[in-house]
Amino acid sequence: MKVSNETKVGALTIIAITLIILGFNFLRGKTIFKSGNFIYAKYADTKGLIISNPVFVNGFQVGTVFDIENQTADLSQIVVSIKLNNTYKIPANSVATIQDNPLGTNSIAIVLGDAKSYLKSEDTIKTAPAASLLGDLMNTLSPLGEQTKQTISDLQKVLVNINKVLDDQNKTNFAQILSNLSFATESLNKSLVSVESMLQSQSGSIAQTANNVNSFTKNLSDNNKKINDIINNLDTTTRQLKNADLSKTVKEIQVVVQELTQTLHNLNNGDGSAAKLLNDPEIYKQLQGTIKSINTLVDDVKTHPKRYVNISVFGKKDKTTPLLKPIADTTTNE
Repeated sequence: MKVSNETKVGALTIIAITLIILGFNFLRGKTIFKSGNFIYAKYADTKGLIISNPVFVNGFQVGTVFDIENQTADLSQIVVSIKLNNTYKIPANSVATIQDNPLGTNSIAIVLGDAKSYLKSEDTIKTAPAASLLGDLMNTLSPLGEQTKQTISDLQKVLVNINKVLDDQNKTNFAQILSNLSFATESLNKSLVSVESMLQSQSGSIAQTANNVNSFTKNLSDNNKKINDIINNLDTTTRQLKNADLSKTVKEIQVVVQELTQTLHNLNNGDGSAAKLLNDPEIYKQLQGTIKSINTLVDDVKTHPKRYVNISVFGKKDKTTPLLKPIADTTTNE
């Protein structure tokens, strides 16, 4: 299958956009994997709160807004996930309020309570609506001054964060990300070329593998009858073995082996003729002497037949000395 250039360009564009989004979120301090210490706050109105907004305790940033999601279908209760930068001892009766800042970024301020127990990860903190800037103006000028100071402080922190994001090191990192993205794109193009060569209909390795598989399956199809005969023979053999009384046969073999062992033991250690024939050297010598005498007699009969049979009318009896030992064999030694 040949991949068109348009498909390659589209795939590379999607990968590039994904990497840019992930890099941008990384620079904003937000990760796609949820890990760390989290607490939750439920509000009826988030007042324009967005992800990555800071969370403060006594003016010190202890975390950021990680996620915002509605818990009910009518949007009457919205759950804000707060990711803490570290493990902090926040009393269980603390209250989290949303600080609406028209001149800067909204934030969450946690007012610490006096409880002896502390919030754990995945716990839900109590919430309360915060007084608006207009309400502060209508009450007294002092809270307005404090709010203005807080706003200026928030603005300074925003500017510091922007400077941190746009400093030389982050610019270098962003350039490195683009360089890595270019390298990944080049590697992806090489991989696509390799895949395309593998998918070629004539010389590709996948095509050759498919041809080998086709050849193997064709051989199986051609020898299907032989394979069936072999399977049938194996089935017949196993059925015969199953039906055969193997236990009885083994017992009979054991009995025969025991009897044969006993017979060999008697031959080796017994007093019978067979045992003496195997073990007594005197009997062996006597048998050798008897066989030698028989051979001598047979050779003497062949050499002097007239001594034993006289059928001649005018002949006379052979009176030569008889043989005392067999005639030497011309083919074997004595």
